[in-house]
Amino acid sequence: MSRIDESKPFVPVRIAVLTVSDSRTLAEDRSGDTLVARLTEAGHVLADRRIVRDERAEIAAQLRAWVADPGVDVVISTGGTGLTGRDVTVEAHREVYEKEIEAFATVFTMISMQKIGTSAVQSRATGGVAGGTYLFALPGSPGACRDAWDEILALQLDYRHRPCNFVEIMPRLEEHLRRK
Repeated sequence: MSRIDESKPFVPVRIAVLTVSDSRTLAEDRSGDTLVARLTEAGHVLADRRIVRDERAEIAAQLRAWVADPGVDVVISTGGTGLTGRDVTVEAHREVYEKEIEAFATVFTMISMQKIGTSAVQSRATGGVAGGTYLFALPGSPGACRDAWDEILALQLDYRHRPCNFVEIMPRLEEHLRRK
């Protein structure tokens, strides 16, 4: 069963937070604030924080910049995962991914179902890996960010989490580049 192994050291990771919105500013970004508060309270490092418009090319460019930055281990975006015409965050993420973490969307939907019922089908939350960096796209509501962090990311980004976690495999994410 899932647990925290207190005999292991906590390993902080460097997390960038991206809010996708045509209208929000940092002062009004409750979802970004939720993520920043939770990740720093957990002991992780806020590597960067930005807001970009709901434009696929701009979102993908920011994701690629962070993937190329050795000071960023994880990117969490919020907003733009719905079904409307302006919701292009998922497409931008998938354009950058080398590998998608399909089960992230499934687990997020299961958690959302417990909170908002069948409305959970309207979210297209996603996760993936590119250039040794984890990328996660969450809905734009503070509640969804809270649920994703508290129920999935806080555990998977904790090196002490057993039976396994994302942090312990970070050094191996790009092992295919080292093969001869």
